[in-house]
Amino acid sequence: MTNSEGVATPDRIETATRLDRDQHGITVELVDAAAMNVITGLRDAGFEALLVGGCVRDMLLGIAPKDFDVATDATPEQVSQVFRRTRLIGRRFRIAHVRFGREVIEVSTFRRQLDDEGEPAVNNRRELRGKDTALSAEGVILRDNAWGRIDEDAFRRDFTVNALYYDPMEEVLIDYLGGVNDLRHRRLKLIGKPAIRYREDPIRIIRAIRFAAKLDFELDGATGTAIPETSHMLNEVAPARLFDELCKLFLQGSAEQAWLLVRDLDLAETLFPDVELTDHVDELIVSAMRGTDERIRDGKPVTPGFLFAVLLWDTYLDRLLRHTEFSSLVEARDSASVEVLREQGEISSIPRRFSQFIREVWLMQPRLEAREPKTLGRVLSHPRFRAAYDFLLLRAATGEVDQSLADWWTEYQELEGGEQATMRSALDPDKSRKRRRRRRRRSGDRPQTQDVDGNRLDSASS
Repeated sequence: MTNSEGVATPDRIETATRLDRDQHGITVELVDAAAMNVITGLRDAGFEALLVGGCVRDMLLGIAPKDFDVATDATPEQVSQVFRRTRLIGRRFRIAHVRFGREVIEVSTFRRQLDDEGEPAVNNRRELRGKDTALSAEGVILRDNAWGRIDEDAFRRDFTVNALYYDPMEEVLIDYLGGVNDLRHRRLKLIGKPAIRYREDPIRIIRAIRFAAKLDFELDGATGTAIPETSHMLNEVAPARLFDELCKLFLQGSAEQAWLLVRDLDLAETLFPDVELTDHVDELIVSAMRGTDERIRDGKPVTPGFLFAVLLWDTYLDRLLRHTEFSSLVEARDSASVEVLREQGEISSIPRRFSQFIREVWLMQPRLEAREPKTLGRVLSHPRFRAAYDFLLLRAATGEVDQSLADWWTEYQELEGGEQATMRSALDPDKSRKRRRRRRRRSGDRPQTQDVDGNRLDSASS
C-alpha cells in the first residue's frame, strides 16, 4: 500500500502480487545450483526460503546474475545448524555465508522495520552491547537485526526493484511493492520516504546512483531530489566502507554515467571536497571514466588507483604549487602527494597499495614530460610506466600537455634499441654526443710540469 505521497508504508502493505512463469518469464535453469541447494536444505528443515534482490531483478532483465542471495525466516544461528560450512558475519546487519565448493551464498533473515521514534538513540559503543536494533542520534542504523515476516522484510529493502522474491520450487515471483512495474518502466524507486531511508544508511545514496547507472534507469522523483539534501550524511560513513562503495560505483562498467550523476546531483563536493570541478577537470575525469568502461568491456584489468589519480590530480597540482614556495621541487612533489591522499583518506580511506600507485603515477608525469635521454631506459622499465603513460594520454587528449609528447612516447616504446637510440639523439644532439672525459690522475702519477708549448708551469717551480 502507498500513502498520499506515493510512498509505501510498512503497516499497510497490500497482499503480494504473485506472478507465475508465463507472466514473469524466469526459467528455473537460470538459478545457480548452490543457491538451489541452500533453498532446498532450509525448506527440508522446515523454514521458508526464496531468492531475493539483485539476482531476481537481473533475471527479469535478461542479465545473468553474478550472485544469488537467499532470504529466509531462519535466524543466522539456525542457518548455521542446517549447513555445516556456514560463517556468520556482520554485527550491524548479521547474515550467514553458506559455502558450497568455491561458491558462497549469502543468506539473510527476514527483517522488520525499526521503530525510529520509539528506539532510543545510542551515543557510544558501550550502549550498543547486546542490542539487536539501534539508531544513532542522527538516525543512522547501527544495528538492524530485528527479525520479521516476509512482507515486513520487503519494506526493509532499499529499492522496489530489489524487493522481489522468487520461489524456484513453484516458479512464482512475489512482488509486494510494485517492483515489477517499476522494472518495466526502468524506474529506480526508493522504498519509504527517501530522506529518512538515506539518513538510516547514507550508502543508499551511492547505491541509488550505482543502480541507476548500471541499469540505465531513471531516478524516480524524490529518490533523486532527496540526494543533494542528504548527501552530507555520507560524512557519517566509515571511510573504508565508503571507499569500497566508490570502487563498486566506478568499476562496474558504467563509470561515465555514474560520474555524470555524481556531478549533476552535487555529490562531488561531498565525496571529493578538495576537488575544484572546473570544465577541464570534469573533462579529464569523464575521459578517464569512459576509458575505464571500455577496458572493462574489453576484459582488461582496471584499478581504482588510476581513477583516484585522475580525480585528485588537479588538487595535487594546486598543492604542489603551494609547497614549491618553501620546498625544493622534489620535496614539494612528495609532500604535496602525501597531503592530498591523507586528506582524501579522511573521507574515503585509500588502501596503501593504491595510494602508492597513485603517487607513482603522479611522480612519473614530470619524467615523461622531461624525456631526459640518460633516464629513458629507467622510465620505460618502471613498474608504473604503463599506467603513467595512459595518464599522459588522457592529459594530452584534454589539452593539458601537447599531443606530440604523447605521440612520441607511443612511438618510442614500440621501437627496438637502435631505433630508440635515434629518437634519443634527436631530443638533444648536444647532450647525446659522446664527450671526451679527462682521465683521472692516479695517486702515483707525476703532476704536469709543462704546458702544451713546453713552457715550465709556475706551480712546478714553486
